[in-house]
Amino acid sequence: MLSFRIKINVTRKQGKATPPPPPVVVTNQKSGGGGGTSNASSNAISTTGGTFNVLKYGAKGDGIADDTNAFGGAWADACKVQGSIMLVPSGSVFLVKPISFSGPNCMSNIVFQLDGKIIAPTNSGAWGSGLLQWLEFTKLKGITIRGKGIIDGQGSVWWKLTTNSAVESESSYHPNSINTEANGGMPSTKPTALRFYGSTDVTVTGITIQNSPQTHLKFDACTGVQVSGVSISSPENSPNTDGIHLQNSQNVVIQATTLACGDDCISIQTGCSNIYVHNVNCGPGHGISIGGLGKDGTKACVSNVTVRDSTIQNTLNGVRIKSWQGGSGSVKGVMFVNIQVSEVENPIIIDQYYCDGHNNCPNKTSAVAISGVSYQSIKGTYTANPVHLACSDSIPCAGITLSAIALNPSTKGVKNNNNNPYCWRAFGEIQTATTPPVSCLQKGGPPNNNKRPDSISGYIC
Repeated sequence: MLSFRIKINVTRKQGKATPPPPPVVVTNQKSGGGGGTSNASSNAISTTGGTFNVLKYGAKGDGIADDTNAFGGAWADACKVQGSIMLVPSGSVFLVKPISFSGPNCMSNIVFQLDGKIIAPTNSGAWGSGLLQWLEFTKLKGITIRGKGIIDGQGSVWWKLTTNSAVESESSYHPNSINTEANGGMPSTKPTALRFYGSTDVTVTGITIQNSPQTHLKFDACTGVQVSGVSISSPENSPNTDGIHLQNSQNVVIQATTLACGDDCISIQTGCSNIYVHNVNCGPGHGISIGGLGKDGTKACVSNVTVRDSTIQNTLNGVRIKSWQGGSGSVKGVMFVNIQVSEVENPIIIDQYYCDGHNNCPNKTSAVAISGVSYQSIKGTYTANPVHLACSDSIPCAGITLSAIALNPSTKGVKNNNNNPYCWRAFGEIQTATTPPVSCLQKGGPPNNNKRPDSISGYIC
């Protein structure tokens, strides 16, 4: 028997009504005795193939009626069928509350065919005391979202709350943050629009994700991810609206994708390895970033990252590695190749003194060790500083290489009078002449390089 598992928060606070239920969690549960049936089709379901159209499960598609249960019913049936297609048809707008399309008992290779438009609710009642995501796919094998449809987070109701108070710093989101209700009724914790968790062989292609309250597309603890032909957009001043966020994920390819948002176009966090980004268009936003890593003394590990053949325009940063003081672990094996920048404040930046501006950030001796970072053919215009390599006092950056760098000041002018390249405790090699000259990079390796902490216990990833 199919059933819907809905976790209901019954905690009561004095003087406040009981919060509404958190997201519907749709699972494929084995039948048991008693109980009613869902309003899904009662016909026998084939074990392979088949299309499950949300309209046939009661969805109205008028952008007003709540279609969450219809989506849950379609998924519950599609979940039982290997290679099935859950269809969100074109020509309709579907209002869907927070929902989790959950495995791990689902069959493999399910396709979520998105041709219509899905919109998020803008009333506070749908979000309870705050949720971390809106649409979630968890613990699945071979899950594909494809089509020409749109996921619209309708985030402006959330952004106004942030801009009316203290604006959160870029990438300052903490997954364990405590929820408090902000002025205006919306909870202060803003959800990611589309999240994949604990899944393998994940494909997202062709769709548009726009106006997320916070991050647009997140992959957490996923392996074998393919993103292509995706368009992500939100206003330049929308706070914390990262385009694609990777965390604890491996073997990821992002290609032929356009990202315009209010924070990092792509954010690569701890636990990520074998990441390949190419032919993406970033801007406006904060550029393509690894980090921030090592916050609150944590260990961070990132390796084998390549970003190439891409354009970055009208952004705060170009290609960046950022870490907090006091962390541990390492970033190594990073290549930024053939990146065209235009009107970018800081095209090349390593910042091991990252601080979000809302925290007291005292000097600390430990740091995430950065080594083996290559910048090749980074060309275009800057509006502040062309090269900024601020590495740790105690753990200098090693193996930084620069070749075919051609960065010129914007014809519209630059923000800093002193816009020469800046280096601090950065060691490596200038392989070709650069514009401007980066004479501050120290040749060779740091002193006692054979005793670097990234080769001893506590820093080994």
